[in-house]
Amino acid sequence: MSEQHAEQAEDRDAESAVRHRHRRMTGRDPRERHRTATPLELLFDLTFVVAFGTAANELAHALAEDHVAAGIVAFCFATFGISWAWVNFTWFASAYDTDDWVYRLTTMVQMVGVLVFAVGLHPMFKSVYDHGETLDNDVMVWGYVVMRAAMLVQWWRAGQHDPSRRGACRTYIVSIAIAQVLWCVLALVDLPVVTTLVLIIVPFLVEIGGPAYAETKRGGTPWHAHHIAERYGLMVIIALGEGMIGTMASINVLAEDGLTSDIGLLALAGTALTFGIWWSYFAVPAAEVLHAHRERSFGFGYGHMPLFGSIVAVGAGLHVAAYYLDDQAHLTRTGTLLTVAVPVIAATLLFYAGYALLTRTLDAFHLVLLAISALVIAAAVLMAMAGAELTWCLVVLSLTPWVTVVGYESFGYRHNMEVLEGLRS
Repeated sequence: MSEQHAEQAEDRDAESAVRHRHRRMTGRDPRERHRTATPLELLFDLTFVVAFGTAANELAHALAEDHVAAGIVAFCFATFGISWAWVNFTWFASAYDTDDWVYRLTTMVQMVGVLVFAVGLHPMFKSVYDHGETLDNDVMVWGYVVMRAAMLVQWWRAGQHDPSRRGACRTYIVSIAIAQVLWCVLALVDLPVVTTLVLIIVPFLVEIGGPAYAETKRGGTPWHAHHIAERYGLMVIIALGEGMIGTMASINVLAEDGLTSDIGLLALAGTALTFGIWWSYFAVPAAEVLHAHRERSFGFGYGHMPLFGSIVAVGAGLHVAAYYLDDQAHLTRTGTLLTVAVPVIAATLLFYAGYALLTRTLDAFHLVLLAISALVIAAAVLMAMAGAELTWCLVVLSLTPWVTVVGYESFGYRHNMEVLEGLRS
């Protein structure tokens, strides 16, 4: 009988691979072998290409018009909304992806919500840097309503089908519902922009507090460490894509009168920054650490949200540089350089802080690399202040992530080997 049952189970698995019938959400195996991102997850990520691209474009326009503080505030708000929508679904999918027709359609509804959210980014940015009386985030909130309604259905299904983790699922449902009501209230009540931005702290705390309570106090969910690490890596690549887009936008703006040395240097700086950040990020053994220490997931998961924003902002800064070179920016040469340098600084610090937090180690060599990186950034800024061409300043700035790359490939890899050895012992 055991062989017969095994054959029946194999038949069911084979059928589910070709027919997306309704399946119970009993939770995936967190130690499942060869777990990778699905085509549906990759399709889901495409909507965030649109969202991050829109946010980067809006930030570039705000900075070029010298609405620096307002642009940064609006971008931070947008980055949280975009990143959080992705984070919440990604961890759920890692634990409960059934790939049946209900799951597929519900996920597609969430994609629609992301696109609606992206449409609302322009009026939100405009209301902030044009000093509007109220924060115009109505369309963004409606996009979130669509996303969250679908997410509530997903968590309800998981709670119904997985009794052992029903407490965690219910906690997610309650926190999502409360946060969404608060977002709607803030959107419907006309309050001054500053007041609204302050009150946003309340739903923000509910949003990030719900998962923390569910995972640590209510039993948690069966997310997969290697799958999560891959998913975050893919999102970093999407964020890096904005650097490529910013570089191409710069080239398109400047190439109207033909190719010049400035275009070549700007292209070199943009691609060097993108490649260097990519190389640095994927040197971290995130999957292995998360697999051995699941309790470190919150620092990893939440810490990536500002990292996503910093990387996207690098692309926006490159776009601002193109505006400056085309005499369309209201910033000084140094101010323009800082639109790229500041997010590079943020991304570098977040990278090293994230590594230390994830691995629970502090390597003295990392401090040396940070010091050298600081010198490279300072050199680029001083060049701009001294009147050097912006493109050459950007080329020097683009060496920053390569300090980490060269340091890792020369000596830093040994620390990674020690970390991995410690996980095996």
